[in-house]
Amino acid sequence: MDELLFNENNLLEIEVDGKKICVAKNKDVLFACAHKCPHAGGFMDEGYLDATGNIVCSIHRYKFSLQNGRNTSGEDYYLKVYPVETREEGIFVGIENTGLFGWLK
Repeated sequence: MDELLFNENNLLEIEVDGKKICVAKNKDVLFACAHKCPHAGGFMDEGYLDATGNIVCSIHRYKFSLQNGRNTSGEDYYLKVYPVETREEGIFVGIENTGLFGWLK
């Protein structure tokens, strides 16, 4: 995952330790979130980033903050977000791993 090849919408689906997640690049900052929208299961990498940096689902246009996962368009859903850290060794995404928090490359 050292070199990420983003779609035109600056979104990308990757698999980390058998788990599909969506990675977003907004102003050269990386974010990671659930692969599917919590509302209707739309693939988040098929959506887009709005002008304020929210990720928008392609199905019903629900908007979510990439910082905290809160639904910003008022529908009371929450999108799982994961911390991302760029190190000299590569890009790391923090996901739960067997009940403990672990960093996976």
